[in-house]
Amino acid sequence: MRHKPVYHGHFCVHRLLYFKEVYLNMSRRIITIALSSALSLLLASAVWGQNTTVTKKEVVVHPDGSYTVIEYPIGKEVRVSLLPSATLKGGQGTAVVTRSADGTKVVLNVTGVPADTTSYYAYAVDPNGAPTMLGPITFTNGTGTAEFSTPMNQFMLVLSPTEGLTTYDTSTTYVFRSDVPKGYAVVPRSVSKRGVVPVSGVAGAYDVPLLNISSWGADEREVKLKFGGELQGLEAKAYITPKRGATKVRMHFDDMKKVPAGKRFTLWAYSPDGTYTKLGQVVNGGGRDESEIKTETALDNFGLFITAEDADVTTPTSKVYSVFTVPSS
Repeated sequence: MRHKPVYHGHFCVHRLLYFKEVYLNMSRRIITIALSSALSLLLASAVWGQNTTVTKKEVVVHPDGSYTVIEYPIGKEVRVSLLPSATLKGGQGTAVVTRSADGTKVVLNVTGVPADTTSYYAYAVDPNGAPTMLGPITFTNGTGTAEFSTPMNQFMLVLSPTEGLTTYDTSTTYVFRSDVPKGYAVVPRSVSKRGVVPVSGVAGAYDVPLLNISSWGADEREVKLKFGGELQGLEAKAYITPKRGATKVRMHFDDMKKVPAGKRFTLWAYSPDGTYTKLGQVVNGGGRDESEIKTETALDNFGLFITAEDADVTTPTSKVYSVFTVPSS
């Protein structure tokens, strides 16, 4: 005789409640583990993402320390130490460099040079190793100060007893060179010689900085030039007006009597592709104090410089030349 199973109501209810509790506990544990894993992955991803975007800026100096070109920021006064050469013991110097939107001002203060020193020549050396003479710095009892302006924004400073440097390398004679200020990185030295173009008949090369005329707007701008060497004291001004399709250039000479008789002061435009354009010339005939060149060029950006030629030429040949710079505000 087969017996029918007997079910007790209370027993079944307790069993159902038990399985329900077990199910809920397992569900909570699975959800907790899943959330923890997801959170760990998110944190790891965030940390990994942060690590890949962190960059560290370091000052990089050439091994021999002889190349220290940096880029100067706009609107910030940068104090630069001038390091004396091994032949100049006891010399000290500083430069305060301030770059603005229309040029860079350089103020030099040097002490401790030999008492019989009368002058050195200050140069701004670009990433190609090409020096641009800023001008002479004169000394009295071993101390000298000077202020210059340049359109350059990447350069190192070199003071040398040599006038007319055409290159800067480890064999260049100098008495001071700029150090790398703390927090600044050296601009890599360029391999090409862009902006320094050898010219037939010239021992060396011309280094003519571009004036960045395209950033001036449409207003007339004055640029200045000061000669050194045998033409020390002679000054000239040029007035440049950017126009659509043509740039007007008007140049005015003061005190033409200081120009050697028979010399032709020839005005040149140096274009970004390395070519020269003759804009005009004036000759000292001995009968006037002032002279002027009025011309225009299709170039919308160029460097401007003067050579002192002995004859009419189509390309610059003189070793005597000076570049125009934009005065700092």
